[in-house]
Amino acid sequence: MAARLTTGPPRASMIEGMCSTEPAVARRPLLFLIADTGGGHRSAARAVGQALDRMYPGRFAPVLCDPLGGPGAARLLRWVTGLYGPAVRLAPWLWGAAYHASDSRPAAGLLRRTLLRAADRPAADAARACRPVAIVSFHPLTGPAAVAARDHAVPGTPAVTVVTDLARMHAAWLRAGADVIVAPSGRPVRGDGAPWVAAGLPVTRDFWGGPLRRDERAARRRSLGLSEDRFLVLLAGGGEGTGGIGRRATAVLRRFGDVDVVAVCGRNQRLKRRLDRLAARCGGRLTVTGFTDNMAGWLHCCDLVVTKAGPGTIAEATCCGAPLVLTSHLPGQERGNAEFVTGAGAGRRARGVGRLLAEIDGLRADTERLATMREASARLGRPGAAAGIAELIAALAGAGAAGGGRAGAE
Repeated sequence: MAARLTTGPPRASMIEGMCSTEPAVARRPLLFLIADTGGGHRSAARAVGQALDRMYPGRFAPVLCDPLGGPGAARLLRWVTGLYGPAVRLAPWLWGAAYHASDSRPAAGLLRRTLLRAADRPAADAARACRPVAIVSFHPLTGPAAVAARDHAVPGTPAVTVVTDLARMHAAWLRAGADVIVAPSGRPVRGDGAPWVAAGLPVTRDFWGGPLRRDERAARRRSLGLSEDRFLVLLAGGGEGTGGIGRRATAVLRRFGDVDVVAVCGRNQRLKRRLDRLAARCGGRLTVTGFTDNMAGWLHCCDLVVTKAGPGTIAEATCCGAPLVLTSHLPGQERGNAEFVTGAGAGRRARGVGRLLAEIDGLRADTERLATMREASARLGRPGAAAGIAELIAALAGAGAAGGGRAGAE
């Protein structure tokens, strides 16, 4: 990552560079708006930035701005977004109530005219600081700020919305007034008249190569200090480490003496400390990590992914061809994700711990069924999504006018 930009007005200190292979002065700035409610929004922005750097080397300088929770954001917005993690971990019903209450055109419009109005200034300040050739929103609540920055700070600059939900989209995604909406699938998107394209969910470069061969998976396990022969279950719960990971890890380890577990706890430090204590008593059968930059490594080498139905984890797991068992979903934006996976044959649902143990028992004994799920998962994966979105952004930003060809993405 490049150093934070220090030019521009004081509030522009929220801007974060993404690319560093060439001096920023030689590149055309792109402003990416995110918010750290979960890990998927920042990850999607990072993936598109990596694709731009690979496809158009030296041409663009993506920078990140969080107008909701960043250092220049309004105190009320920082407080509200800071509630996301505790809410989804401790009271998902409360998050679901807020989601559904705001999931209509009138409610989204009211949210825009009240609370979200405070995000306009930091986004516009960031746009004035870096003078972007395109503004891209990766969060449903930053889309209006992207449009306001376009209209008031850099008129004529295209504003793009990249939807990071999977099977269901909140009304706020479609009320921003963007020039283009990039949807995850081919189903029609009805917004405020903006054209839309289907590209899939962008994943970072570690996932672009697709699934590994059996021998490559064994080598990856060795590199991570894992057994090559034991059945390996990966437990994940998104960036906030939700979904009962601790309870499920304990149950799997107690039930199966020949199954290893990797638990990815995200930002949930309390969960990580609890599982670290458990790992010390498990003779190496439990590996615990917090928020990790090596999610691709763990997903590529596991036999089964047990997770809530988060869109980012599903997108990454399918790019690795990993079979899934979905244990829960957040009310609202994750509704429908389980049907998306199970309908394709890439995963199963297991709401309770008992059902999860039965699924693991059956799948590790039925290697043919597990292989079929792995193939179905790989068919769902869209490892080229980031490249497609990067190409669209480059075209909107006038990449052709800059001259020169582009390097191909793999």
